[in-house]
Order: sequence, then structure tokens, then C-alpha cells
Amino acid sequence: MRNGKKVYDTDTHVRPVAELWNEYLPKPTREVLQASYLTPVKLNVSGEPMEGPLVHRYVVEQAEGWSSAKPRALGQAEAGESAKREWQRFMGDKWPAADAEWNAAGRLRDMDEEGVDVQAMVSDYPRSVSHPELDLEFMRANHRLLSDFCGTAPGRLKAFMVLDARFLDESVRQIKEWGSERWVAGMRVMLPLDFPLDHPDLEPLWAAANEAGLCVVHHSASNGYPGYRDLWGNPFLGRLASHPWGAMRAMAAFIGCGALDRYPNLRFAILESGFGWLPFWAIRMQDQMDYIGYVAPLRHTVAEYLAGGRFFASVVLHEGPQMIRNVTDALGPGILMFSSDYPHPESRFPRSVDVMLEWGLDEDLLDAMLWRNPVACFGEP
Repeated sequence: MRNGKKVYDTDTHVRPVAELWNEYLPKPTREVLQASYLTPVKLNVSGEPMEGPLVHRYVVEQAEGWSSAKPRALGQAEAGESAKREWQRFMGDKWPAADAEWNAAGRLRDMDEEGVDVQAMVSDYPRSVSHPELDLEFMRANHRLLSDFCGTAPGRLKAFMVLDARFLDESVRQIKEWGSERWVAGMRVMLPLDFPLDHPDLEPLWAAANEAGLCVVHHSASNGYPGYRDLWGNPFLGRLASHPWGAMRAMAAFIGCGALDRYPNLRFAILESGFGWLPFWAIRMQDQMDYIGYVAPLRHTVAEYLAGGRFFASVVLHEGPQMIRNVTDALGPGILMFSSDYPHPESRFPRSVDVMLEWGLDEDLLDAMLWRNPVACFGEP
């Protein structure tokens, strides 16, 4: 709680290290990973150098994208021979807990310092194209791990299930096994390259999520997918453009395929992708639906879907109070949710909540963004 207000942070991150994964992966999988894919963590996700005995991550494949290629600065003809991707600048006032991505105790201390009652955590695990058998085991292990991790503080730590469209039957089984658990805030679906979110093969996932009353979450990928192919090798363009475009495409596909009509218990949320573009995108989506078509028959207008209590978007703090007013004036107060991106460098730790409180917004709107909208989106914690 901060200044008497309950706070639900809707976009934070958890990424276990190898030493924690080893407690949940089957022995044959551990042996393969330890033999070939173990990498020491010299810099944590905030950008802080790690000290003492190093922990490790499993890195099976580097994701293709702007974050892994040699960077070209704007104005240069090409990337220099020695060019390398540098870690982005930390935007907060002090480092979060060094082990915040994999240690619940340090994370909870940081939550108390920042005044956050509940965190929804975007979980991640090593993924690959060439070793799907490892991905399948990580998907299963991830939910067992998250159950224990969140179980250290029930009602404060929540997380999103991670499902994989390559393993549809197992993904449905995972929803049925875990979807009603208290720790589950919603679900993310990882898609193979060029596999659309609106594909009819995914209907069993939406049906299972609808039965469990889950929110489907889009969180744009750090490698820039799907925008990474046309960014001219520049990290600035990558971060600037690919996150909003990923969310724009995802919400257009999910709404345009009629999933919200077919499954009345589903909600849909976009995280860490900006939000000020929502009024523009709603108007343009509606115009293009009317003009060109190629969408499913829909029962509502785009604006009605966005303002109808089943679509939500996390706030990125750099867009500020005027952008919040623009969106709520256009689409109503029931969409936007507070988020910090903790413990990533974009976080303003330990002042993320204070930043929003200092904007002079209407008290009722603040209460909606800090608590009511997240609860409507993800359920009571």
C-alpha cells in the first residue's frame, strides 16, 4: 500500500536461473542442459554486475532479432566490426534486489519498499526451434516452479502461465491442471514463427481458458518479434517500434477473429507495449474493418470491445499523465493498469508507484489503475 492506496503491479518479471530450474526439470533434461547450455550470469537483468559465486542460466538458442545482432547506430552505413549490444540504462534510483528474478524473499522486500501489494509476473524460460523436446519440459516445469514461487506469499505473488502453440494438447492439459490455482493471473501463448494468433487450431486453448476464466496476455518479446525483420539493424528503432507493433497486431487479430464473442469469460490484455496509441488504433481498426473487411463477423464495434470491461492495457510510465487522460477520455477509465516493469531497467524502482501518484490524476482514476482494473482483468488476488 502506498499513501493509503492498494497497488497491483501488472507487469513484472521472473526468470529462474539454472540452479532453480534443476529442482523442477526431469533428470534426463537436466543432463542435456548441463552438458551443453549452461552460461554464467555476470550481469543481472537490471544491469547490475553480479558478485560472489555466479549463478547460471540455460541458453539453448539465441533468439533471432535486433537484440542479438550487431547493432548499427543511426547515421552509420553498417555496424562496426567491434560493435556489440550494450545493456540499456537503468532508469530507477537504486538497484532492485540482485536476485529479484529468481528469489521471492528479495522481491518481497522490494515490494514492501515500493508500496506494492501484488505483483503479476511475466515468466520466461529458455525456448528454441531446434530442440522442442526441451521446450516441452520447460513448459511443464515452469508451472510447478511458479506454483512454489508464488506460494511463498499467496495473494501477493501472481504469475502468467506460458503455453506453446506447438504443444496444443499439453497446453490445454496445463490449463486444466493449473488454471484455477490462486497464483495464476492469466496466460501467454508462445507462437511459432509466422503462426497467427487468430489461427483456428488455437480454439481448444481459448475454450479451456474460457472455462477457467483466464485473461489472455500479450507481452511483446525483447528480441523485437514480430517487427525485427525491418528495423535496419538498429536497437533504437527496435525498441521504439516493435513493442507497440506486436501489441497492435495481437489485439487486432484477437478481436478481429471474434474470440471475445465466442468465449464470454475471456479477457485480453497487452503489457509493456505502450498505451497512448489505443484511441488511434481503435479508430483505424474500425475503419479498416468497414473498408476492407477480412475479419470474422463481429457483434460489437472495436470501441465497444475495448471499453466493455474485457480489454486492458498496462501503463508504461514514460508516457505520462496527459496520455492517460487522452486514453480515458476516449475509451473510458476501465482499461489502464499500473505497471513498473520491475526489475527490468525500465523500472523506476523504488519510486515507480510514487511517479504515478505525483501526476495529480483524479483519485478515482488512480484507484482504478492501481487496483480495480487489475482485479477486473486478472481476478481477486
